[in-house]
Amino acid sequence: MNVGVFGASGYVGGELLRILLSHSKVEVKAATSNTYAGEYVYRVHPNLRGQTTLKFIKSDPEKVASLCDILFIATPHGVSSKFVPRLIDSGVRVIDLSADFRLKNPEDYVKWYGWSHSSPELLEKSVYGLPELHREEIRGAQLVAVPGCMAAAGILALAPIVKSGKIDRTRVVMDFKVGSSGAGARPSISTHHAEHYSVVRPYKPVGHRHTAEIEQELSLLCGEKVIISMSAHAVNMVRGILSTCHTFLNETISSAEVWRMYREFYSGEPFIRFIKDVKGLYRYPDPKIVVGSNYCDIGFELDEHANRLVILSAIDNLMKGAAGTAVQDMNIMCGWDEKEGLRYPALHPI
Repeated sequence: MNVGVFGASGYVGGELLRILLSHSKVEVKAATSNTYAGEYVYRVHPNLRGQTTLKFIKSDPEKVASLCDILFIATPHGVSSKFVPRLIDSGVRVIDLSADFRLKNPEDYVKWYGWSHSSPELLEKSVYGLPELHREEIRGAQLVAVPGCMAAAGILALAPIVKSGKIDRTRVVMDFKVGSSGAGARPSISTHHAEHYSVVRPYKPVGHRHTAEIEQELSLLCGEKVIISMSAHAVNMVRGILSTCHTFLNETISSAEVWRMYREFYSGEPFIRFIKDVKGLYRYPDPKIVVGSNYCDIGFELDEHANRLVILSAIDNLMKGAAGTAVQDMNIMCGWDEKEGLRYPALHPI
């Protein structure tokens, strides 16, 4: 299968190339970057030196589509919706890692992103690319929208308990700690080393865009409106997300019941791990032990004092939060083993 990557010079594009270059079922035919066109890929992604002699090319949708069966789109938000319709018409299958096709309601783009969607007719046709919730739809999809990184961590943490109906679905509080790579490869004052090092910086206490995805998917799952209160913090790490989700119970529930609920919901899922240990340093999910892998680690604690269930999840924002899930989606679309190209354990220590 021939594949290409649009926007291949960013962090997510680099992760896609790293996975795809060692994937046994595909050949990378194109990696686009208008900034670095003509340069070797390994000059921008030095970890790929010795893995490829591919050079970046200009972002010409029709030309790249003619070379490939599947295209991964890793462009900034608001870009892909302008050219993806032409790709769809050409018959190529598209896996978009931007936000352009994640939301079903066009008005949500005005509310959460501040722009009107240029291809609203494709929103209903796109499939939200979270395999644990939409595997069967992904199999036959031509256009897959990969979840946002925080959205993926939050939805995976909450889906079983939200579906159960044992919590107040209008009172869910989510706190995210996010590594600096989540801000992308383009430098800014907030990602400058002197300003980012040693921080726990609230940068979106309310109104984060990923709220829309989380509410959309959890509401679809349970058949009624779910309301999320979400806050995000930049912290002193490069990769990873830790989500801490506070839910409030409608009834008394035991730890064993929570375990059973989560294990049944995620039965057979290759990239979901449960962590709630009684001893050791890593007793709960921790981004440090998923870096470089496609795993989502999930754990919980019951707070009897406040009738609260706290669910924690940890992912690598560039893997399960982006490129890893995109490749998992491709494997499902092509009928391959979902784990193909994604069997990496995490790196430790880092």
